[in-house]
Amino acid sequence: MSLSAAHSAAFRREAPVEGRVWSIRDAGGFPAPRGAMPFWSKRSRAERVVGAVEAYRDFEVVEIALPDWLGSWLPGLAEDGLLVGANWAGARATGFDLTPTEVAGWFTAPPTR
Repeated sequence: MSLSAAHSAAFRREAPVEGRVWSIRDAGGFPAPRGAMPFWSKRSRAERVVGAVEAYRDFEVVEIALPDWLGSWLPGLAEDGLLVGANWAGARATGFDLTPTEVAGWFTAPPTR
């Protein structure tokens, strides 16, 4: 399993347990580089990226309740033609970018092992 696959699998496992997801924002709003808005399944994951990626150093970590994210954010991202960056990591904040529909399906289908 690739590192990106491991991070997205962790997102799928951790977000329901946490009951929330995290994103980042600055005065200009929420970033969506390369057409994907990043979300993390744990605050510590988002904080690591803010600390490691120069472009995100001035961003704050924002908590989003899972029901709000599933019911409002994902449909909004789909309408806007944006992807979901699931648990991006590393010095370049990379990982899988998935459609909001794919990600929403993680929370309606039984988890895979």
